Amino acid sequence: MTEKLVIRVRDLTRIYQVGTQEVAAVRGIDLDIAAGGYVAVMGPSGSGKSTLMNMLGCLDTPTRGTYLLNGTEVSSFGDDRLAEIRNREIGFVFQTFNLLPRQTAAQNVELPLIYAGMRARDRATRVAEALEAVGLSDRSHHLPNELSGGQRQRVAIARALVNRPSLLLADEPTGNLDSVTSGEIMGIIGDLNSQGHTVVVVTHEEDIAANCRRVLRLHDGRIVSDTAAAGTAAGPSRQVSGPPADNI
Repeated sequence: MTEKLVIRVRDLTRIYQVGTQEVAAVRGIDLDIAAGGYVAVMGPSGSGKSTLMNMLGCLDTPTRGTYLLNGTEVSSFGDDRLAEIRNREIGFVFQTFNLLPRQTAAQNVELPLIYAGMRARDRATRVAEALEAVGLSDRSHHLPNELSGGQRQRVAIARALVNRPSLLLADEPTGNLDSVTSGEIMGIIGDLNSQGHTVVVVTHEEDIAANCRRVLRLHDGRIVSDTAAAGTAAGPSRQVSGPPADNI
């Protein structure tokens, strides 16, 4: 039986114009991620991991190549369609939490549902479920400055989940947290993955990547390795081969 692919990209390339020079941040990446995948994306500064994350999250569009998200070709969509896809299909967790300081935890979690046009009664139910999923039901009326860093990241995760997206993208989700709290947050993300959520984590920390079941390593805009953790299968993948990238 063929696995359902949440992500399928072919020849994904992003070139930026810097003055008179073209800079290739991502170079011809082929990648499949099946539903329920738990993938870490690693690489040194300038390797292209943030650019790849932005394209997978429909925050940026490729210069060349195709991106199928749940079978829908999104690489040529305009801004309005991409915003709709982001709100419906993708949940984001950022290093800096990105919570509105004057809104309570529940109000922050509710925002994607308001943008989606959901009725107030249904929003309240969905928000309560999301906060319960991250263990913050008793903090729903607290403002961000009344919460610890770990609690604020839990609110951010609840907000990412509230629209029941196909894909959860976490960009350095533990970067502002101590080691104990980082472990707690990765435990929550791991639990969500075990419940069937497809998760992609961008990180530069080996111990964070070790929580994932598959690790992609980028260098000069290309995937140079795609490995599974011991005892697990990496899932469908197209390996990228060929000579090292030229210096730019």
